[in-house]
Amino acid sequence: MNAVDFLDTLRGSLMDGFLPKGWDLARIDACMDNPPEAIGEPQPFWHKEFRPLGCTSLADFDVFMGHEIALRIRQAREAGRKLALILPVGPMGMYRWTVFFLQEWDIPCDHVYGFNMDEWSDGEGQTLASDDPGAFENAMNQAFYGPLGPLTVPQEQRNFATFEGLPLYSEKIATLKKEGAQLGLVFGVGRVFHIAFWEPHFAAEYASEEAWKRATHRLGAQLHPLTIEQNAITSFKSRTTKVPCRANTVGPGLFLQADFIIGGCDGALSRGMQWQGMSLWTTLRYGPDIWLPSTFMPTLPGKLFYLQELAGPLVADVN
Repeated sequence: MNAVDFLDTLRGSLMDGFLPKGWDLARIDACMDNPPEAIGEPQPFWHKEFRPLGCTSLADFDVFMGHEIALRIRQAREAGRKLALILPVGPMGMYRWTVFFLQEWDIPCDHVYGFNMDEWSDGEGQTLASDDPGAFENAMNQAFYGPLGPLTVPQEQRNFATFEGLPLYSEKIATLKKEGAQLGLVFGVGRVFHIAFWEPHFAAEYASEEAWKRATHRLGAQLHPLTIEQNAITSFKSRTTKVPCRANTVGPGLFLQADFIIGGCDGALSRGMQWQGMSLWTTLRYGPDIWLPSTFMPTLPGKLFYLQELAGPLVADVN
């Protein structure tokens, strides 16, 4: 008798052909066939300096991530070097603590260069206005740059993923690296394993992994429907109709250059519900694959913070 589950009922269903064609669904599912306590066991493809770190609560998660970002900023300043940071809008709670620690330590950020990783767009040259409540630029100013006060990153060193600004990232980051700057990547893992808005279905357009890795950015990129629904849940109070279907985003040609990473998975909802357990386990166990961009993150040095409940057990709960 066949199991009554996704894999056994997929053929001919409305989900058939909906997911990216390069996904090995059985292999993805097998990534979750491990006990929760095994999630931190190093895998052969992990960088020797990569570590996943579990957090018992969202409060701890925000503090730990905020401290890690602030510490990297402090270390760069003490070393007398510039620091370029590719920054997300989500997770967000860590920025409050990044600000707290930098202010406690009295660390000016005039050596920091911020590069926001993505921004909503219409695909035809327009992004949301910088002061729009839904704009990522606005979110960064409200959560990070503004609260830092006199210690903040200078205005001219803040870069946002507009149609005019994003194509300049590659040259700016290359120049900073030539000047001795480190590049750090701060990120969350998407439901469909994206980093920034670099979506899995983009893989179909590249002849090789090497070509995929050279892509620095996209303007007006088409988002996967699951990414749109993820954002409807996490950012738009369930209003799918308010979520743009396109966005500008950095690509692997930039985020895989990172000298260190600071990642976060906080996708627990409430009452035992969550959306990020599969994304976390697959990122850590699948192995690098261009159809699952987040699987490249463990190949880089740094830390991936996660809520411990995302480790599972990932089984049905009908209570």
